[in-house]
Amino acid sequence: MPSREDVVKTAISAVNERDVGTYLACCTDDIQLYTPFAHFTGPNEGAAGIRRFFQDIEDASPDFHLELERLELVGDQVLAFLLAHASGRVSGVPLDLETANLYDFAGDLIKCIRIFSDRQEALEILGMHE
Repeated sequence: MPSREDVVKTAISAVNERDVGTYLACCTDDIQLYTPFAHFTGPNEGAAGIRRFFQDIEDASPDFHLELERLELVGDQVLAFLLAHASGRVSGVPLDLETANLYDFAGDLIKCIRIFSDRQEALEILGMHE
């Protein structure tokens, strides 16, 4: 049985490979993905929401790539510090963002992912400070 950290690594690799099937295999059927835009758009929910998330990545930045900096098990959650590399499909402008992703689990599968563009916000939710 893979560790929660391994499940998160598999999901991150699936994003980089645009492998929605492998990504969904890491998640519960009722997966919820909260991007930094979720307060405008709501979360991406279930398989349809995850497919839309993958399509949004492809539409906005076909060279989008996540680089894992650090992974930490915090209680029963996994915290990942990532660098997101992208360039705009239309503008070609390169963009590098530091993010923190917080993964909640149900058993061995990811049930909720929250992506924070402010790493400090993720740490505060966990009661941690860096």
